Amino acid sequence: MTCYCSKILKTKEMKAKKILSVSKTAMVCIGICLILMHENAHGTASKKSGLRQSYVAVNQLVVTGQHPLAAKAVGEAVVEQLKYNEEVAKLTRYEVNEAYQKKLRKVLGKYVRHVNAKKNNIMAEAYYEEGNPSVLWVIERWSSKERMNKIGKTLSSRTMKWFAKSKLIQPAKTIYVKDLEPISKKEWRRTPEEEDHPITIMLFVDSQPGTEIAFKEIYHKAMPQFRSEPGVINYQLSQLEDDSTQFVTYEKFRNEEAFQYHLNFLPIQPVIDYLNTSIKKQPFQIGLHRLIEFAPINRQ
Repeated sequence: MTCYCSKILKTKEMKAKKILSVSKTAMVCIGICLILMHENAHGTASKKSGLRQSYVAVNQLVVTGQHPLAAKAVGEAVVEQLKYNEEVAKLTRYEVNEAYQKKLRKVLGKYVRHVNAKKNNIMAEAYYEEGNPSVLWVIERWSSKERMNKIGKTLSSRTMKWFAKSKLIQPAKTIYVKDLEPISKKEWRRTPEEEDHPITIMLFVDSQPGTEIAFKEIYHKAMPQFRSEPGVINYQLSQLEDDSTQFVTYEKFRNEEAFQYHLNFLPIQPVIDYLNTSIKKQPFQIGLHRLIEFAPINRQ
C-alpha cells in the first residue's frame, strides 16, 4: 500500500474503524480521506475477504475496498455516505386520541427542548393544528442524518416513540424533505418578538408531473421577496425526498395580520396562479395546515 491513505490508517483517528486488510497484490484505495476529519474514535478492526473477491467495508464515514473489482462498489458506498451526512429535514405527524392530547404535547415538548440543545440540531419545533388539535407535528432539521439517528437512541426520544405508538389513532407518519435554497441555523433560530402572536403555515403541493421545475422557478424568483416581508420570521420551500413532484412550504409569520399581508403581496400572484392550474387536486387549500407552536416557545 503506497498511497497517502496508508499513513492515515495508522493514525489515532482510524483506530476504531473497521477496515479491510490489504494484500500486496490487490488493493483499492478509495477511502475518502478528507471526511476523516469529522470523526474521532479509538481501536482498529481489520477484515480480510477471499482471494480476488470484491468486498467493501463501511464504518461510519470511512469506506474501504479490497481488490480492483471493488472500485465501483466503493464509489457507490462513498456517494451514499456523503448523502447520509448532508443536512436533513424531517416532518413527523401524530394524530392522538383526545384524552391523551395534553400528555403527548408534554412528551413532544420535552423532546423538542432536549434536541434544541444539541450542537448538531438546526431547529426543532412542535405544533398542533389550528381547528384540529388532535393532529400534532414535529419539524426537525439536523446537520446530518447520522446525528439525527443518534438522538433516536436517547431516553427522551425512546419515551416519545413509545408514548406516541400506544396512544395514536393511526401510526405516526414521517416525511423527509430536501430544503430548496436553505437558510442557516442562525436564521432558523430567529424568534418572534414578545408582543407577537405567531402562526405557521404549512402547505403541501402535489404538482402535475412535468410542471415541478416551473414551480421551483416561480419560487426561486419570489423567495427573496417573501423572506424580506416585515412580518415574516422564516420562509422555506422543500421538496419531498421520495417524490420530486411534491413540495411543502414552511411559512412562519409574526401574527395573522402579517399572513394576510402576504396573501395580498404582489409577488405571490404567480404562485397562486400555479396552484390554481397545475396541481393534481383542487382546491389547493386542501393541502394547507395552520399550525400553532407549543414548543419551544422562544421569544426575544
